[in-house]
Parts: sequence; structure tokens; C-alpha cells
Amino acid sequence: MINFAQFGNDLYTGRRSIDFVQRRKTWYVFSAVLLAIALSGIAFKGLNFGIEFRGGMEFRVLDVTTTQDYEAKAQAAVSEAGIPGSVTTTLVGGDTVRVQTETAQDKTDAARTTLAEAFGVDRAGISSTLIGPSWGAAVSEQAIRGLIVFLVLVTIVMALYFRTWKMAVAGLTALLHDLLITVGIYSLFGFEITPSSMIGFLTILGYSLYDTVVVFDKVRENTAEAFGTKRMTYAGAANLAVNQTLVRSINTTVVALLPIAAILFVGFTMLGPGTLLDLSLALFIGIGVGAYSSIFIATPLLVQLRRKEPAVVDLERYVARHTAKRGAVDERSTPGARSAGEPVSVGADGVGEPVSPSPVSGAARPVHKYVQAGPRNQPRRPPKSKR
Repeated sequence: MINFAQFGNDLYTGRRSIDFVQRRKTWYVFSAVLLAIALSGIAFKGLNFGIEFRGGMEFRVLDVTTTQDYEAKAQAAVSEAGIPGSVTTTLVGGDTVRVQTETAQDKTDAARTTLAEAFGVDRAGISSTLIGPSWGAAVSEQAIRGLIVFLVLVTIVMALYFRTWKMAVAGLTALLHDLLITVGIYSLFGFEITPSSMIGFLTILGYSLYDTVVVFDKVRENTAEAFGTKRMTYAGAANLAVNQTLVRSINTTVVALLPIAAILFVGFTMLGPGTLLDLSLALFIGIGVGAYSSIFIATPLLVQLRRKEPAVVDLERYVARHTAKRGAVDERSTPGARSAGEPVSVGADGVGEPVSPSPVSGAARPVHKYVQAGPRNQPRRPPKSKR
């Protein structure tokens, strides 16, 4: 059985490492495939906007005794009332049938009568609501405006906080990646987009940004230390930061998804369509995609954006040069020159360390990178006591 606590500790200390940065092309290809599928769904299938956006009439048949063939009954009743166009019928809560049609104000009374006859209920138990498309257009306009303001403010705050616009670009790219994939999933599966879904879309952007900022904060801390000590490249320090925050990201995502999954289950099986189900569906999809982008997309993209900066290039050359020099010094200072096939131990900082046999057990042990030959490497004798 895997000890996840030990596994997370090994990732944090560097004893184990998953190479997220060097394998960035693999993650890019995978995300490109997901984005292509999502965009093709949006282009060819379109988005299933709710009645709040397209406008129309909504009837609710309450206290239905039997729901057998409720879709066919609703379609026949609406057609008999003389309302043209398609009919969307949904079962809500087990005993309520929701019927959505095109706008036909002069046919409302006739539709209520035919629906009451079709489902065997009293005409007073059928409610009707007229929803104009102008309301949905206003909601869409406000949502788009809020999204633009949100992205502008996020760009400014991230650029000022991290003192580089490239972190802001990487973070925004991850946000757009999450939004497009989430909307594409809605398009491919035909999920209805309602005002609650729009609220969910904006919410997942905030969650994805929060997860990305946590990872970036650790990247900034590690890379600042790398520039100061010159013991690790920028890419190595950034990759270590992703490994150190990996378990935290997974735990946070799982804890957030569990209650949302419970709400989804109750919504699909008992409550039916509504604000709660629409909001939880958007959150469930978006949080999962956001956790993926903060780990596999944001940090590798940041490293790629900064790889040609003079300071990053100089750091990489310095680490490579001194790693090779240190290996040559260790070969000369260690008793018995290391052959080409002799094992090498990789330290926590990602720099190779030659391995020499232990003088006691004969087993291989790593030689410290700062080991020196000669008497200075011998233990000091205890000082003589003064009499």
C-alpha cells in the first residue's frame, strides 16, 4: 500500500521528483487535443442556452400522479394548443413536469387546458411564466463585462505581486484553458447553460486562479533561492515547486469536489434541473480542469516564457559548468578514480553526486559535493585539557 504521507514528504524534500517541466510538450499536446475537441463541439453542436437566454413560455404541471410517457404527453398537449416549435420537457422533483415552449401569449390558456387534460390534474395546478429574451441578453452582457474586468484586474495584480508580466500571462492562459474546456464539455454533452451556469463559470475562474497563485508563490520562493545560491537551474527550482505543492493541490481539489459531487447526485436523482444543479455542475467540471491546468500548464508555460532571459540563461550555464567541475574535483579527491560506469547519486537539489563505496560496509554512499581531500577532511582531535 502506498504511504501518501511519505510520498508527499519525499516530493517536498526532493527525494522523489515528477518531471512536470521537462515533459511540458506532452501536457501541451494533451491540452491541445482537449481544446480541439471542445472548440469543435462549440462550432458544430453549438451551446444549449436555457429559456432565460432565448426567451419563451414555461409551464409547470404540479402534483403529477404518473410520469409515464410525460414527454410525449407534453408534446401532444402543446401541439393541440397550437403552439409551434420545439418543446423541452423535464421532470423536476419526481412529481412536477416542466414544459418549455416558444413564446405564444395568446395560446397560454389553451396550453394550460390541454396540459391539465393530458396529465389528469386540475387546471389551477399548472403555472405559466413568460420569459423574454431581453432578460437573457442583459445577463449575458453583464457576465461578459464582469469577465473582462476580472481578467484585467487579475493581470494587473499578478504582474505587480510577482513583479513579472510573464507570470500573469501564464496564469491567464491557464484560466482561458479552463474556461474553454468547461464550455466545450457543456456543448458536447448538451448541458443547458443558464444564468446559474454563468455564475459557475466565473466562480471556477477564481478557484483556478487561487490554485495557480499558490503554485506560483512557491515557484517565486524557490527560484529566488536558486538565483542566490546558484545550485539549481530555474527550471529545476520551478519543477521542485510544483512537486512541493502537488499533494496540497490534490487534497484541496478532492475536498472541494466531494460535497459538489454529493449535490450533483441529489440534483440528478431527486431535485431535477434548477439553480443548485446548474451551479454545481459548472463547479464540478471547472474545479477538476482548474487543478489540472495549475499543475501541468501554468508552471511549464512560465518556465518556457522565461527560458531565454539573460539571468536564467546565465544561471543554467553556471550550474552546468560547476556541476561538471565539481564532478572532476570529486574524481580526483575520492580514493580510487570513478570509472565511466560507476553509479552517480542525484541529490535533492537535482545536481549529480558521485558515489563511492563505504569504508565500513562496502556499500555505495554519496560523496558530499563540498568534500575536500587531505588532512583538512580529517576529524579534529579534542583539545587538551588545561591543567
